Amino acid sequence: MTTTLIHSVRLITDGTETPDAWVRFEDGRVAATGIGADWTDADTVIDAIALAGEGAILTPGFIDIHGHGGAGASFDDGVDAIRTARELHRAHGTTRAVISLVTAPLDDLVRRVGEIADLMTTDADILGSHLEGPFLDPGHHGAHEPSLLREPAAADVRRLLEAGRGTIRQVTIAPELPGGLEAIRIIVAAGSAAAVGHTDADAATAVAAFEAGATILTHAFNAMPGIHHRSPGPVLAAAADHRVVLEAIADNVHLDPHVIKLLFDAAPGRVALVTDAMAAAGSADGSYDLGAVKVTVADGIARADDTGSIAGSTLTQDVALQRAVEAGVSLAEAVRALTQTPAAAIGYDAQLGRLTPGRIGDAVLLDARLQVKHVQTGAAPV
Repeated sequence: MTTTLIHSVRLITDGTETPDAWVRFEDGRVAATGIGADWTDADTVIDAIALAGEGAILTPGFIDIHGHGGAGASFDDGVDAIRTARELHRAHGTTRAVISLVTAPLDDLVRRVGEIADLMTTDADILGSHLEGPFLDPGHHGAHEPSLLREPAAADVRRLLEAGRGTIRQVTIAPELPGGLEAIRIIVAAGSAAAVGHTDADAATAVAAFEAGATILTHAFNAMPGIHHRSPGPVLAAAADHRVVLEAIADNVHLDPHVIKLLFDAAPGRVALVTDAMAAAGSADGSYDLGAVKVTVADGIARADDTGSIAGSTLTQDVALQRAVEAGVSLAEAVRALTQTPAAAIGYDAQLGRLTPGRIGDAVLLDARLQVKHVQTGAAPV
């Protein structure tokens, strides 16, 4: 049995903060937590103050349920690219991630979700795949190639789900498309989360989607109707439904800081901070591919060459944490949005997202300025 002890931290987990805390890990899982010096020795003992300074913070590992790449590599380009991008995001605190795929021909998507299912047998930090397309509204295609979009025919939906062999964690869908609500029911029946996004849905249609079983709103406010006082749209419909998690890209580009705070106030405990990061995250400005779409990144902002639409982000989750706190979100709630809430959104809440005994020992040590100083990945999920 291997043991690790991290002490002298502000422990932030499960929406609470505990000063002068310690956490003991055994064989990759949380064994015990406590306060002060009441801890026993371990194989590895980490003094958080020595490593991260006064005010050192320990959180669960961050979980990104919506990202497309980083370090110059795109998740759509296969196993080596996925591993390259994951290494970059892991260094920024993201210990586990769902691999998001942009719209592509159906045969390509079938092959890619199968490859990700295979990769999960060797790479425990991969939690599954996310199909962000092809079942999207052409009028809100964003950085997805419009010619590849299609209506969610039941046979196509089932083919993709079967190819993923139970590892597709979420599917983004525009519920107003013909067959959209039935597709949501098929997705949910297969054990995946259905997400409303890239949609022209009004509030009533969004409510119908949530009643059909959809439980995630893909990058709230982006690629969907906004809030109008006579037309509340899908964001307010999602905020009003306690079954729904709202993704937020807290980079101050996709969302103004006031809107970041608004989401947390409107849906307490139900915001998941995601990156939607593309290949340029952690890399230089320049030209990139996002699936079939050509993208130019300037000053860290990615835009599609043909439309000028925002095309993913260059965000990492530690920066998302910083931006949320700067926007006025409490540190405990911002951490929850990176850990517990996304874990629950994709069915991993019993194993990940909290530093409590029995759960997997993923942890991030930050200094008082919320800079990552140490990242620990624990046992493999069961």
